[in-house]
Amino acid sequence: MSQHPRWYYNEFKQIGIDYTDLKVVQAYDLCMQKLRDIENEANSIRGLLNISDTDIVLEIGTGSGELALKLSAHCRKVVAIDISKIMIDFAKVKAESQKKTNIQFYNAGFLTYENCTEPFDAIVTQLALHHLPDYWKMMALRRVYGMLKEGGKFYLRDVVFPSMVQDYDSYFDEIITKLKESTGDELAKETEIHIREEFSTLDWIMEGLLKNVGFHIESVKSDGFIACYLCKK
Repeated sequence: MSQHPRWYYNEFKQIGIDYTDLKVVQAYDLCMQKLRDIENEANSIRGLLNISDTDIVLEIGTGSGELALKLSAHCRKVVAIDISKIMIDFAKVKAESQKKTNIQFYNAGFLTYENCTEPFDAIVTQLALHHLPDYWKMMALRRVYGMLKEGGKFYLRDVVFPSMVQDYDSYFDEIITKLKESTGDELAKETEIHIREEFSTLDWIMEGLLKNVGFHIESVKSDGFIACYLCKK
């Protein structure tokens, strides 16, 4: 990793949930396995990004590595990075147990990963960009753009707040109530922490950031809380 000036943002500082704790990581992994249909998720993302067996794919914020493991079966190589060393170590063990040899894991993030190979055919990140304030989101997206091949695709999925909401108190209360009813108290509490402490932004800001760095936004889908952007360089 290159040296950065003292004013550079420390993306390794944990915001919200503390994923430097192994027990928290293990609990996260169990929760995600229950909540996510990872097979369907991976197939959908693979189709959107047109991933082929000759492609090199970067996943930023790999977490416990589930998506990277699935995508690795359909491409030449996956580079999977995360700011939590505990997460990376946990994901490495999974990959070794499944005898996956075409995944490289690095303890790094949007602002610190240095690509030493050829540009990526596709880059994917889910629920990670919100860890950065808006200026640093732009710096992160510039770096993503720079690491992609010409014509390469970028898939971004994250919490993005709709700007047309008139009453945000009611909006957030409704989201938290629905989460309690559908998944229980734990995820609802984590969502409260997210809203209070993390850096999710508004839809018009996110779209502006993506366009500002040079991306063409091919599609946007949102359920009113989670938004998905498919972009092309």
